[in-house]
Amino acid sequence: MNNILNTLFLGNTLIEWLFAALLLTALFIIIRFFKSIVLRRTKAWSLTTSTNWDDYLVALIEKSVVPLLYIGSIYLALSTLTLPDKINKIANVVFLVALTFFTLRILSSAFRKFVFSFIQSQENSEAKEKQASGLILIVNIVIWIFGIIFMIDNLGYDVTSLIAGLGIGGIAIALAAQTILGDLFSYFVIFFDRPFEIGDFIVIEDKSGVVEHIGIKTTRIRTLGGEQLVCSNTDLTNSRLHNYKRLQKRRILFNLGVTYQTSHQQISEIPAMLKSIIESKPYVKFDRAHFSGYGDFSLNFEIVYYILDSDYTFYMDKQQAIYLDILKAFEEKGIEFAYPTQTVMMQHENAVVN
Repeated sequence: MNNILNTLFLGNTLIEWLFAALLLTALFIIIRFFKSIVLRRTKAWSLTTSTNWDDYLVALIEKSVVPLLYIGSIYLALSTLTLPDKINKIANVVFLVALTFFTLRILSSAFRKFVFSFIQSQENSEAKEKQASGLILIVNIVIWIFGIIFMIDNLGYDVTSLIAGLGIGGIAIALAAQTILGDLFSYFVIFFDRPFEIGDFIVIEDKSGVVEHIGIKTTRIRTLGGEQLVCSNTDLTNSRLHNYKRLQKRRILFNLGVTYQTSHQQISEIPAMLKSIIESKPYVKFDRAHFSGYGDFSLNFEIVYYILDSDYTFYMDKQQAIYLDILKAFEEKGIEFAYPTQTVMMQHENAVVN
């Protein structure tokens, strides 16, 4: 019996092979128990909590940690055996690649979850999640590049020349793609400084519309005409931009003129009349109304009030209601609006006949 157990097979005795198999089996049973009992109960408990972090951790363990444990168990069992150098090298490479892959997957997933959790605690979270997709992509690329370099270094290769090459190549790419990099940095400015967000109504020079998408290089705006306007991020950050979505109240200034035939009594009553009309409207704050001067063909009044809402249609509805009430009140008082007129004075001279 001892002779059988001590028989060599691929450089290892049968006892060593049995020990490796038993170790692998035990590790698989432990992982299976952890997955079916502990992880299942943890998942059931996470469904009863209000936070979604525990759901995320359970899913992360299932998708990344458990597969890595299985691979690690196989690697540990093989490490107890005396195997040829070539097989050991292949095993080391496979384990290191798997370890790097799942570790980077965990890091990138954790960063994504952290960003989205932070955004979801703020207003307009859905639009901000779309805006953050570019940032997440860039950070994930950086994570994977550094992870792969770390893996290559641990495989025994000299990464100094690789890093130097990346540095020289990076300088060359930076010089060749200055505009793209400028838009990329402008994207970070837009993301962190937030001069505007998806859904905001903005005006840039003679263009206006609603922001639909904020990308790494360009921002897309749906204009009032219906077409899509694509602007580079650099152009937006370098422009004077009006964001009407963040308008808390709208200041309205308008003028009207009445004829010179209007009596002094009527002129003195007009400011109070205008004030009463404006103050009767909800979500409208009266500021002032004054007889402001003598025009070429009218007696002029200047009126200022505020609309306590940023919606443009709401503002137009209130302005229309105020204008109609002013027209009605002037008709009742017999006050006439002025319009451009000219008075021609003609002088007739009688001829003197001798």
